[in-house]
Amino acid sequence: MTSPALSPAGTLAPDELLDRLSSGQQESLTHVERVPARDGVTAAWPGWVTPALRAALADRGITAPWRHQAEAADLAHAGEHVIVSTGTGSGKSLAYHLPVLATLESDPRATALYLAPTKALAADQLGTVSALASPGIRPAGYDGDTPREERDWVRAHARFVLTNPDMLHYSVLPRHDGWSAFLRRLRYVVVDECHTYRGVFGSHVAQVLRRLRRVCARYGSAPVFVLASATVGDPASSATRLTGLPVTAVSDDSSPRGGVTFALWEPPLLPFSATDAQSGEATGAQARDAVPIRRSALRETADLLADAIAGGVRTLAFVRSRRGAEVVAAMARRSLAEVAPELADRVAAYRAGYLREDRRALETALRTGELYGLASTNALELGVDLVGLDAVVITGYPGTLASLWQQAGRAGRAGRDALCVLVARDDPLDTYLVHHPAALFGRPVEATVLDPGNPYVLAPHLCCAAAELPLTDADLTLFGEAARAAVDALVEAGALRRRPSGWYWTASDRPDVDLRGTGDSRISIVESATGRLLGTVDGGSAHAQVHTGAVHLHRGATYVVDELDLDDSVALVHAEEPDWTTHPRDVTDVDIVSVSSYVDAGPVGLFLGTVDVTGQVVGYQRRRIGTGEVIDSRPLDLPVRQLRTTAVWWTISPEELDRYGVEPYQVPGALHAAEHAAIGLLPLIATCDRWDIGGLSTAVHPDTEAPTVFVYDGHPGGAGFAERAYHAAAQWLTATRDVISACGCETGCPSCVQSPKCGNGNDPLSKQGAIRVLEAVLAALPS
Repeated sequence: MTSPALSPAGTLAPDELLDRLSSGQQESLTHVERVPARDGVTAAWPGWVTPALRAALADRGITAPWRHQAEAADLAHAGEHVIVSTGTGSGKSLAYHLPVLATLESDPRATALYLAPTKALAADQLGTVSALASPGIRPAGYDGDTPREERDWVRAHARFVLTNPDMLHYSVLPRHDGWSAFLRRLRYVVVDECHTYRGVFGSHVAQVLRRLRRVCARYGSAPVFVLASATVGDPASSATRLTGLPVTAVSDDSSPRGGVTFALWEPPLLPFSATDAQSGEATGAQARDAVPIRRSALRETADLLADAIAGGVRTLAFVRSRRGAEVVAAMARRSLAEVAPELADRVAAYRAGYLREDRRALETALRTGELYGLASTNALELGVDLVGLDAVVITGYPGTLASLWQQAGRAGRAGRDALCVLVARDDPLDTYLVHHPAALFGRPVEATVLDPGNPYVLAPHLCCAAAELPLTDADLTLFGEAARAAVDALVEAGALRRRPSGWYWTASDRPDVDLRGTGDSRISIVESATGRLLGTVDGGSAHAQVHTGAVHLHRGATYVVDELDLDDSVALVHAEEPDWTTHPRDVTDVDIVSVSSYVDAGPVGLFLGTVDVTGQVVGYQRRRIGTGEVIDSRPLDLPVRQLRTTAVWWTISPEELDRYGVEPYQVPGALHAAEHAAIGLLPLIATCDRWDIGGLSTAVHPDTEAPTVFVYDGHPGGAGFAERAYHAAAQWLTATRDVISACGCETGCPSCVQSPKCGNGNDPLSKQGAIRVLEAVLAALPS
């Protein structure tokens, strides 16, 4: 890290900041893309906007709407369902505030519902609405953090309720009779940041919205849906699939935009292994012969964050994991303490799992300028208003172009020029992207992938709907073509009972449906000595993140887990700063249930179908901080987890492997390496993240009786990712082979065939064998 050149009161221009950051590291800068500034185009206020609302907007400096805001607002006010899909900082919120607030002002009985994917965004919007709304509108937040005594007031008096799909599912719809007055007068439903509703989570939310429409119809209302989204491919189709309604898209962004300097950054190779560097004992020959490794992306991000802050640039760093956000913030603080001690306390971490008061305090500190830098998970990717940020550092490709541009757009939101740096992780996809910038800057953003008809999603929501109000034949049309078969299956299973008036839920308690796809309740993280609640982690992640013996980071402090009690949903921890980290080890089995489609390519077969995945975390490694040296491996006794999902898999005959020079002893490592790289490159083809998918490879699978590689969706019933891979297999596997071939390592590294989530410790792996396997598969498959 360089010494500070400016105080935080000063600000470097994007090009100056990039020159400062890349000084002495030009080899790390693989590409610079410059997105030009754009002027805005305004429109006249719609005639139905009330004088009081115009005056309130003028007080906030808004004297005229942008053209896309006025167009979307007019459509919604006229009763059309509409989605406004424009860039970050384009003022999408005004497009729905105008019709909603104008209607609530002119009709003192009307109500409106706002849905956000995160509590932080709903809280942020509550502040905006409260400043604009007249006193009779009484806006109020309603989420899991709302005290019980306030919930009754919200239900009885609030006319504009800001909440999230989870509360709608768990609290409002099951108790709709208590919300009857609100629902009877419901005029608008705002669905903000709707591009986040993808995959299984999006499919769940789609069914929640259908249940909401059904209950509203029961009380005589038919609200207009107004959706807001980052720029996505085919927004009208995505919004229609989400709501089940015809939706008009407004996507011509007419807001002004500052210029963006977008840099692609690859951490440098270290000359020899970290262990040699630590000991300082490597000879020149040893250094030449050692496998080069790259500097950690987290370390690189922390240094870029610290350098930017020292240069007077307020910066937000996006990090993929909760642990990573904590690590980056801690490293940036240590670096600043050496060269600018007065700035060391001005950097913090922000992530899900913090308590409500902690999150709100951090958001306020960033807005007021008390904090100059933040390392955050994607919890701050969405439209929380963070003014004054000048730069964004993104640690690793976030999985979709929509998310990439959404995160990049967090800087320069007041129309100023901004800098964004994408730091590549040691990952095949990241390596590919920083050396193929056209894959980032020359492509349209993805369409949102969701499937409301997924039987693992549809059936539970039909049970929820029946528990809310008896299902009728007319309702089944609302839930889609697959609803009739799903209801029949639920009747046969005894979950629903048919009566002349409809289908009824048979149990005394409500159906248990988890929208977020974790399949488990949240685990509380509690300090053993004091009983203090530190935060939470979802049950699906608990086995790997807070198992007994795991190292857990929270707000810069380090804890070690004493015990994970799954029965009581609690992880007990104590404060400790060990010189090691922990890495879980797991085992996975895949059984084929059925094949829905296949390609017979002679010695190669390509399949799509349903599989049962059985997984178990069986132990963990302790690794030395700084060197990665494995200290020891320790066993764990955790329950087996089962998943029925969709997979794509391919088989290849042993004879064909032999013909392409893959020796029998190389087959397990070759298939394993090909599996890792294929998972890493799948986000090029499908709108997913490598953590949304899993894989398995085996030299002889009992169901196929051949060498086989599986890649499966990591969600019950599937999320559409494996299906996309199946239909674009040649493109997907070609990119996979090319990345492995182009990597400069000798035997395989994290940039090509090693995986950060491998439960077998990346052993065995054969880089050259993987290339031969993929060449054999591609030669046989039709292009």
